[in-house]
Amino acid sequence: MMVTKVKQWQVTIAVALFFTPLSALATTEFYVSPGGNDSHPGTRQAPFASIRLAQAAVRRLSTRNEPIHVYLSGGIYYLAETLVFEADDSGTQPAPITYMAVSGEEPVLSGGLQLQLTWSRFRDGIMQAKVPADFVADQLFVNGQRQHMARYPNFDPSVRRFNGYSPDAIDAQRVARWTDPAGGYLHAMHRNEWGDFHYLITGKNADGTVAYEGGWQNNRQMGMHNRYRFVENIFEELDAPGEWFHNAKTGTLYLFPPQDVDMNTAVVEAVRLRYLIEFRGSQQKPVRFVTFKGMTFRHAARTFMDNGEPLLRSDWTTYRGGAVFFNGAEDCALENCVIDQVGGNAVFVNKYNRRIAVRGTQITQAGGNGVAFVGDPGAVRSPLFEYHQVQDLDKIDRTPGPKTDNYPADCLVEECLITQTGRFEKQTAPVQISMSMSITVRHCSIYDVPRAGINIGDGCWGGHIIEYCDVFDTVKETGDHGSFNSWGRDRFWRPNNSEVEAVVKAVPEIPFFDMVKPVILRNNRWRCDHGWDIDLDDGSTRYEITNNLCLNGGIKNREGFGRLVENNIMVGNSFHPHVWYHDSQDIFRRNIVFAPYQPIRVPKPWGREIDWNLFHTPGQTEPIPAESLQSHSGRDANSLIADAMFLDPASGDYRVRADSPAMKLGFKNFPIDQFGVTDPRLKAIARTPVLPAVQGSTASHPAAPSARDERVLDTLGAKTKGVVSLQRPF
Repeated sequence: MMVTKVKQWQVTIAVALFFTPLSALATTEFYVSPGGNDSHPGTRQAPFASIRLAQAAVRRLSTRNEPIHVYLSGGIYYLAETLVFEADDSGTQPAPITYMAVSGEEPVLSGGLQLQLTWSRFRDGIMQAKVPADFVADQLFVNGQRQHMARYPNFDPSVRRFNGYSPDAIDAQRVARWTDPAGGYLHAMHRNEWGDFHYLITGKNADGTVAYEGGWQNNRQMGMHNRYRFVENIFEELDAPGEWFHNAKTGTLYLFPPQDVDMNTAVVEAVRLRYLIEFRGSQQKPVRFVTFKGMTFRHAARTFMDNGEPLLRSDWTTYRGGAVFFNGAEDCALENCVIDQVGGNAVFVNKYNRRIAVRGTQITQAGGNGVAFVGDPGAVRSPLFEYHQVQDLDKIDRTPGPKTDNYPADCLVEECLITQTGRFEKQTAPVQISMSMSITVRHCSIYDVPRAGINIGDGCWGGHIIEYCDVFDTVKETGDHGSFNSWGRDRFWRPNNSEVEAVVKAVPEIPFFDMVKPVILRNNRWRCDHGWDIDLDDGSTRYEITNNLCLNGGIKNREGFGRLVENNIMVGNSFHPHVWYHDSQDIFRRNIVFAPYQPIRVPKPWGREIDWNLFHTPGQTEPIPAESLQSHSGRDANSLIADAMFLDPASGDYRVRADSPAMKLGFKNFPIDQFGVTDPRLKAIARTPVLPAVQGSTASHPAAPSARDERVLDTLGAKTKGVVSLQRPF
C-alpha cells in the first residue's frame, strides 16, 4: 500500500497497484506535478499531471480513516475548467482532505492559458500577432503582470480615481475618431462618488454619439459622475506601453509592449475562467473538511458587467462568484495561500456556509472584493432592497433573527494581508459582509483600496467580531465613507427620523429584530484620509466599539440604537454624531478626543450616557472641565480638558502614563503593538500606516478631510473639495 514513506518494493509494483481498486489501498497521500502523467499512480516518484485526477482518486477511496494529503509540486497548473468539489469530495473531522504545496515549492493554479505567439511590428511601437479564431480574453498578462486594455485617458498610477479619468471620455469629437467602438467599456463613478458604474459600448448612434448599455452596478441610481470616467478596449486609444487590443474579426492581438520587455522571450498569458475552485454543496449535502494550503491562485476573469444583484437597502449590488467560491460548505479553508491579480472577487462565501476559514492568505490586486460573505435575501424577514422603500408597521414580520439558515455563519478571516482590491469594481471591500452572522476578522492588514477596508452592509444579523486589524489608506477613489463602513437600514428603518421614532415608540424592541447579536470592533488601528476612521452610517445598531486607535478621521455614529463607544483614541479628530434619534440609548464614555465633537442635528441631551471623556490638549497640565464638550452633548459632566500624557506618540505608542488624567476618568491602556498580521511571512511584507505628526497644540490638529469638509485639498495633483451639508445630498 502507499503510505507516507514509500518503500522500494512499492515503486516496483506501482503500475500494477494503479489498476487495483483504491478501496484496497487505504491511501493517505497523492502527488501531482506539472511534469507528471495522468497514467501514473500518483505517488511521489510517479505523480499525476492534473489535480482533477488526484481529486478523482480521493473520491474513489471507500474508507477515509486518516488525513488525506494531495501534494502539488511547484509550477503552473493551467486549468481547462473549474475544479468543482461536491459532497462526495468531503473529508471528515478525523480525516480531513488537504490539497497542499510540497514543502518549499510554489504551485500556481491559473484560470488562464499561455499563448505561443509570433510577433511582428505593426506601427508606432505596437506589436501584432495572430491568435486562434476562438480566442477570447478580457485580461492579458506579460511576464506575470496584468496589462491594460487600450484606454483613454492612459493609465497613470498617480491619479487617484481610476488611475486616469477625463470628462471628455465619450465626447462627440473623441467618439468620431473610433471606427467601431463596439465591445469597448465605459466606466464612471457614481454622481456622489458612492461607487461606480460600468457600461458595455454597443456601437454608435445615428447622430454619432456612443451607444452603451449597463449601469446596474449600484443600488442608489443617481447617474454617473460628469468628470470621473474613462473608456477602454478601443483600438484607436492603443497608444501607450502596456496597452493591448484584440480584434476578434481579424484574429489579431495588438500590444504596445511594456518598457524593456522583449516580446520574443516574454511569457504571455490570457484569462479564460471565472472560477478556479468551486465548493458546490448544499445545507443538506455540504462539502466538508477540504482545505487548500500553500498555493497561489491567479488569472480569473473580470465580472463587473455581471454585478447587478441589489443587497437589501445598502448602496451595493453584488456578483455571486469569485476565484474561490464557497457554496454549501462546512469546515473548509484556505490557508497560507496567495490570490494574485484575479479579475473579480477573490473569495466569495455564498449563502449557506458554516465555519469557513481564510487564514494566512495574501490577496492582492483583485478586481472586486477580497473576501465577501453574502447570504440569501430569502433568509431575511420582511426584506427591502432600495433605499427609499418602506413598509407599514402592521405588515412587518416581528419574529427576531433570520428566517432560514441560508447564510454564512461562524466564519473566519485571520492573519490575512489584503491590499489593492477593487482594481475594476470600486464599490467593493477587502472584507464585505452582508446577510451573515458571526463573522470574525482578526489580525488582518488591509490597505490601498478604493472604498472601505471592511464593510458591513446591513443589520443581518450581527455577532461579527473585528479585532486586532490594521486598516488604512482606504476610500482612495470614492467618497463619504470610512475605513470601516456599515449600514443598518433594517426592516423597520425609514429615511425620516420622526417616522422611525414613531415605529420604535409603538414597538420598543423592534430595533433589535434583525441585529440579534452585537457587532464588536475592538483593539484595531484605523486611518482614513478621505473620510472617517470608523463610519457607522444609516441605522447601524448594536455596535460595541472599544479599544480602537483612530489615527485621522475620528468616529462617526449616524442614527441607530444601542451603540457603545468606549475607551477609544481619536488622534487629530473627534466624535461625529450625526442625526440621532431622541432615545438612541447610545453610550460614549472614557474616550480620548483631540478636538471638539462634530455633531450634525443631534437632539440634546445626547444618548443614554456621554461622560468621562478627555479632550486632549497638549501642555494643559492642570485638568479643567470640558465645557466645549458639555455645550455640544448636554452631558459630559465629568469630562475634562487636559494633556493625556501619551508615552511616545511619535512612534505610534498612544498608551498614557499611569498619572494621566485619562486614567483617573477610567480610561485603560490597550495593546498598541498587536495590530495587523503577526505571521512572520506576511508581516515582513506588510506596510503600516503613516503616523500623525506630533504637534504642539490642539489647534494644529484639524478635523480630518471628509465628504463634508469644505477645504480645497491638493490630492495627487488634483484640486478636490468635499460636499458641505448638514444632510446627505439625497
